[in-house]
Amino acid sequence: MAVVEPQTAGDPMGQRGKWLNCRLADIVQTLKTLGKQVSQPVISRLLKARDYRLHVNVKHHNGTDHPERDSQFAYIAQQRTLHQAAGQPTISVDTKKKELVGNFKNAGRIWGQHPEIVNVHDFPQDAVGRAVPYGVYDLQHNCGTVYVGQSGDTAAFAVDNLVQWCQTEMPQRFPKATTLFIEADGGGSNNSRSRLWKQQLQEKIADGLGVTVTVCHYPPGTSKWNPIEHRLFSEISKTWAGCPLRSFDLILGYIRDTKTSTGLTIQAHLITQTYPIGVKVSDEVMHTLNIKPHDQHPQWNYTIRPRCPS
Repeated sequence: MAVVEPQTAGDPMGQRGKWLNCRLADIVQTLKTLGKQVSQPVISRLLKARDYRLHVNVKHHNGTDHPERDSQFAYIAQQRTLHQAAGQPTISVDTKKKELVGNFKNAGRIWGQHPEIVNVHDFPQDAVGRAVPYGVYDLQHNCGTVYVGQSGDTAAFAVDNLVQWCQTEMPQRFPKATTLFIEADGGGSNNSRSRLWKQQLQEKIADGLGVTVTVCHYPPGTSKWNPIEHRLFSEISKTWAGCPLRSFDLILGYIRDTKTSTGLTIQAHLITQTYPIGVKVSDEVMHTLNIKPHDQHPQWNYTIRPRCPS
């Protein structure tokens, strides 16, 4: 035991077990230099008998919660209830993990007689392109729409997708809608601090469609609670698990085929427009926006109304 003592980690009191930071082969070599011949299976049994274990890292520590986390969650739920009671659309939006399109390995397993043969390396230069799936999830009707882009995940891309949703799907389910309630993460293309996101909402939805937009962002580190993550994106990941995403048509097909026992349906559209990154919005333009921060957590909650009431 003197050989493994310097390589021991874990709870010194033995309540949660101990483990080694070295390999069994290293112990065998060390013992050989001491004139002792012991096999790896014997060393393994001896270590386990003394509560030693070989572990991997476990993701457990979440860090410090934001002090306004719970109150923001309650406020989002309150706003959602108010808008739904008024018969107004409430949606959850976000960008799913970007995917390289091509003959690449996709995590997960699938039943089949033979495994899929894919490239050894996931080099971007070997890809057909990169898929940027932006999702819109209708909380009232359990319906999702995914717009698969091929360019930058920008605020202009996100808002253009919302405009398309408002023009095609919102009239079907909410013919009398005058406001739109959006639940979004605090980062990415719908960043709570993004000027372009707010300017595009003002210009293309509030002014362009005459719809008042209320946005509530989730606090930092809580994106997994955004409904679209566990009601829509997780189901898509299950559908194409273990299936190489060799083309954009395949990606659209997998998304459309995603169903759940609770009645989830998903539409998918390919977006071919190119969206440049690094677009700036000046202070002068920001001053022209008809945006009203809420009294409750104004950094995360705000309403954008049309600048032309007519």
